[in-house]
Amino acid sequence: MAKKTAQQNTTVKPTASEKRPPVVAVMGHIDHGKSTLLDYIRKSNVVDTEAGGITQRISAYEVTRKSKSGTEERVTFIDTPGHAAFSGMRERGATTADICILVVSSEDGVKPQTVEAYKQIKTAGVPFIVAITKIDKPTANVERAKISLAENEIYLEGYGGDISYVPVSAKSGDGIDDLLELILLTAEVAEFKGDRNALASGSIIEAHRDPKKGISATLIVKDGSLGTGQFVACGSAWSPTRMLEDFAGKKIVTVSFSSPLRVIGWNEAPQVGGQFVTFASKSDLEDHLETIRESKLRPVNNPGAPIAAPKVPEESDKASLPLIIKADVLGSAEAIEKELSKLGNERIAPKIILASIGDITESDIKVAGGGTDTVVLGFNVRMDSQAKAMVERLGISYQSFDIIYKLIEWVDELIKQRTPKVAAEEIVGKAKILKYFSAMKDKQIVGGKVIDREIGLGHIVKIVRRETTIGQGVIRELQQAKVKTSTVKEGFEFGAMIDSKIELAPGDVLEDFVVVEK
Repeated sequence: MAKKTAQQNTTVKPTASEKRPPVVAVMGHIDHGKSTLLDYIRKSNVVDTEAGGITQRISAYEVTRKSKSGTEERVTFIDTPGHAAFSGMRERGATTADICILVVSSEDGVKPQTVEAYKQIKTAGVPFIVAITKIDKPTANVERAKISLAENEIYLEGYGGDISYVPVSAKSGDGIDDLLELILLTAEVAEFKGDRNALASGSIIEAHRDPKKGISATLIVKDGSLGTGQFVACGSAWSPTRMLEDFAGKKIVTVSFSSPLRVIGWNEAPQVGGQFVTFASKSDLEDHLETIRESKLRPVNNPGAPIAAPKVPEESDKASLPLIIKADVLGSAEAIEKELSKLGNERIAPKIILASIGDITESDIKVAGGGTDTVVLGFNVRMDSQAKAMVERLGISYQSFDIIYKLIEWVDELIKQRTPKVAAEEIVGKAKILKYFSAMKDKQIVGGKVIDREIGLGHIVKIVRRETTIGQGVIRELQQAKVKTSTVKEGFEFGAMIDSKIELAPGDVLEDFVVVEK
């Protein structure tokens, strides 16, 4: 079934429903060949430009191909990352798409992100096709991949289910035509429709800050048309449509349903995964923004209620590792925040004081407030000269990364190094008092036997009576066989002078302990 489009914000012309090209999300486990498959289809080579050879951002591309009937058909592809950290991006890919391709390597079979992607596709309720990749590899085993899918309750045609599949090779091109034909057939059966006369609506799939152009966002138009001279909004974020670019970066003046485009000039970064709507005039946009502002300030169930004061967050006893995160796109910042939230222990946790997009500037460093404990993390961004000078002057730590798991590993190690030490008592020996001889003020002469490890001269001991600690003392003198000694080991009897305000008694246990930092 075709997915419902976002509700239009203003009256439009009567619906002129027509066939709409499909939006296809390519999903699956890391390194199973998603981007390579798209490269072959697009005749490009994005994979070589990806840090570490893995996709770390969501991207959209438009291709045109001839069907078997000879007509030209448009298809928009969304490439999603396979690394575990980018689950949010994969979810947005599934919810934005009309059709999904679940990529499974013929070498590896089903992996954790394969299962996660499958669940996201099922939750989104979109039709999907399985592409079994890397069939050109010497270790490829298509039948084993099919069995692996069935073992994970993904049942292909001929293997207990009705899910269509195509074995493909992005290297030789085998199976690619069959996959594209199956996509077009699936779209034809689903009958995706759109109204070219409506104001555009759709999804925000990524946002980016360019030091020269400002904030841009990648959009997928799911219905209607978008052109220059209009306004788009996602929540309180908005932009005029003066600067529009297609997926290849070429300037355009209009675009219709199913197409990806970049809108440049937002007042703030729109929420990735959010829905955008279009307005024909600035006054319509301002009415929308006013409605958004009021809905944020007042309770949803009581629009007439007074505006509530903001809540002050409660202080935590935990130590914190203050972090400033600057990433190339919002999706990357989101993934980094998600992974960092999993780090920490009972004594320290990462505290993100700023997470935004764009190069690192002096104003970002000022957020640290002069705190030398703050760490600045850059992901696929640069630091300008003013920011660099301030970092050096304040002694703030800065690290730059282009692969997400290396960033997470580095922060995890830093957290271990900065975990506060706590004083802990460690029992090193126990002795039981057998006889009480005499006392002079607080100094008491006793005889006993070591029952665990050893006790030592000058050590502080806990006095335990009937399994309850009743006080402490110090071993001032220690003898074994009437000879002075510094230690007595387990199993041997001893005589000792214990300095304590607690009156000792036979049966008491002396616990010899030291205080250590852990």
